[in-house]
Parts: sequence; structure tokens; C-alpha cells
Amino acid sequence: MEKSSNQSQMTTISDIQLIEIPKIQDRRGNLSVIEGDTIPFVSKRVYYLYDVPSGSKRGGHAHIDQQQFLIALSGSFDVILKDGKNKKTVTLNKPNVGLLIVPGIWREIENFSSGSVCLVLSSNEFNEEDYIREFKKFKLFKNR
Repeated sequence: MEKSSNQSQMTTISDIQLIEIPKIQDRRGNLSVIEGDTIPFVSKRVYYLYDVPSGSKRGGHAHIDQQQFLIALSGSFDVILKDGKNKKTVTLNKPNVGLLIVPGIWREIENFSSGSVCLVLSSNEFNEEDYIREFKKFKLFKNR
């Protein structure tokens, strides 16, 4: 379920969730599946970040309506989350645990380990108008 821009103005980092993805253990290798109500939205876009150079950062934006679910398929990275007043850092390093980021939360991704892969499932297709790319504008948006 998508939030309206008024609702995303009110979201806080306490609305962020770590969600364990069901894991089927098998001696041949584990299998994790995202289906049904594993995450609270239907994914309309999937992309992944990889070969991120040492010291580089990704993200640096917020979404007005879009929800995202981030998973460290390989390696690890830190997700810095801000709601305009509070800040929280979450380290992702397990392929069966994902981070649900609700609309109206600023995110930055950094400290990528060598060979890390960040999978992102999004509730919407790409729409530039849904992005807030400047932190000053984000703070104004949250303080309306």
C-alpha cells in the first residue's frame, strides 16, 4: 500500500523495518523466496547495485510515495536513514534479511564491502518526480 505525500511527511525512522526473508536450508545450498506478503507491497521495479568503488556512496535521496526493500545479496553495506530529526544506521550483511524503507525517509548507502551486491525491490517504476534529491528540500518537505 502506497502512502500519500501527506503521510510520507509524517513517517519516521521508527517506521523502518528489518524483515527476515524465509530461508529453505538445504545441503546443496540455501534458497530464500520473496512472495505473497513477505513484503508489504507488490514490486514493480527491481534493480541492483554492484562494483561500487571503495569509498563511494549511493542513494542520497528520499521518495515521496515509493517504498523500497533492500537486501545485501553478497557482502555488506551500511544504510544511513534520516527522517529530518533522527538518524539511524543499519548494516545489511545477510541475504535472508531485508530493510523496508517507507516513503519520506532519506537514505544514503555507504561502506560497501568488496564484491557486495545490493538488491532493491521498489513499489513503483522509476519516476523522477517521486525523488527528493537535495537534503535541504527534504527537510522543508518534512516540516510542512
